[in-house]
Amino acid sequence: MLGLPKGSLEESTIKLFAKAGWKIAMNSRSYKPSIDDEELDGRFIRSQEVSRYVAQGFFDCGLCGQDWILENESDVVEVCDLVYSRASNQKARWVLCVPEASAIKRPADLAGKRIATELVGTVKRYFAAKKIPVEVEFSWGATEVKVPDLVDAIVDLTETGSSLRANKLRILDTILETNTKFVANRKSWADPVKRRKIETIGLLLRGALEAESKVGLKMNAPKRALAKIIKAIPALRNPTISPLSTPGWVALETIIDERVVREIIPQLKGFGAEGIVEYPLNKVVY
Repeated sequence: MLGLPKGSLEESTIKLFAKAGWKIAMNSRSYKPSIDDEELDGRFIRSQEVSRYVAQGFFDCGLCGQDWILENESDVVEVCDLVYSRASNQKARWVLCVPEASAIKRPADLAGKRIATELVGTVKRYFAAKKIPVEVEFSWGATEVKVPDLVDAIVDLTETGSSLRANKLRILDTILETNTKFVANRKSWADPVKRRKIETIGLLLRGALEAESKVGLKMNAPKRALAKIIKAIPALRNPTISPLSTPGWVALETIIDERVVREIIPQLKGFGAEGIVEYPLNKVVY
């Protein structure tokens, strides 16, 4: 049984599984998806709950945020990191915030104050470790609008910071950095058959995520320029080089970061490379 995150991560998770090789079909009114793999039975539930159900054995494995693993104090096996989200491929942060105009400058200034957050247990542990007495209350959402009228500060999740800026909030500290984790139940992990399947899923999900920032590049090039071309290409490994039927020419193929392609292609052209083709990748497995 596979636990999948319902909500903000749902669409990006379905796309990631598709790149990894599994098609997940979802009815908007159902929490039980159809997966084109007879060995997989999935359920969509809130990310906040996935780690609990994995730890309790209702799911053999699942995807959820590291923040909720810590919040729920879930005893699970962390199979692999999957740094992706709704908005970016960067880690998100739980940040302690106050209004821009607030006289509060540091966490210690919140002693005796009230703080709203979804991540109640983690925030309580944060302030307890600093020996700062505060009142932490659970927020059902729209946390940004609660300061300063309802609470003195908030701890909220941010990826880009745009919502915080829009609500004129100032960050005092980062409580926790978080990203999606693929986790497994300990008994399922100890079962050789289930572990093999879980490891396969983790391997291919990681490969699909890695491929998002890379592209394949192939070209024909004169042998006399080979040393310069190899030096110019920041390859995943040394490029594959094959001789062509045309004397003095070779074919090269490699994998590189997509962000450098725009600078590399004109340089390769200047070295005499021809027939340069850039192509997308589904998976890159190390």
